[in-house]
Amino acid sequence: MDDTMKQFQEKLIEIETEAENLLLARHELVEIDRMRNGNREALTALRKRARTTVTSVPSPFELVMKEIDESRPLVKEICATCGNHDSKEKTWMMFSGTDIFARVPFHAAHTILEKDQTKLDYDVKKLQSYVKEKSFLISEQGVLADKIGPGVLKSMVTLQDKPK
Repeated sequence: MDDTMKQFQEKLIEIETEAENLLLARHELVEIDRMRNGNREALTALRKRARTTVTSVPSPFELVMKEIDESRPLVKEICATCGNHDSKEKTWMMFSGTDIFARVPFHAAHTILEKDQTKLDYDVKKLQSYVKEKSFLISEQGVLADKIGPGVLKSMVTLQDKPK
């Protein structure tokens, strides 16, 4: 084979490898999103059981302001998920990645789920940025030129969410 054919073959192998990594990242993104939705559903079920919502339990500051006139302690720790629910009540929980059910205290169950949710949110954002980067890299190599223009793809990849 001549040199141009070898260069073409190497370039093709490189592009296929990048595309395979992109597809694997997208698949992993779907799986993590599925786990994140399951976590969100479990947290909602625990909040319904405790009869609270994310914003229904007053903050410790609001409680301090209500109790200033009273002789009780000023700061009263209340979990936003537990509310007035008995936090030591045992509840069944299946740990992610296993088939093991365990009976854990209510407060521990939702704390574990909330920590998992923040980790999954971080993983999703990291994978989304990886997918954007790989898509942009593949586009710059001219593979997606017939489907999406490079200017449009560049503007899509460089889009960023504004903090609320």
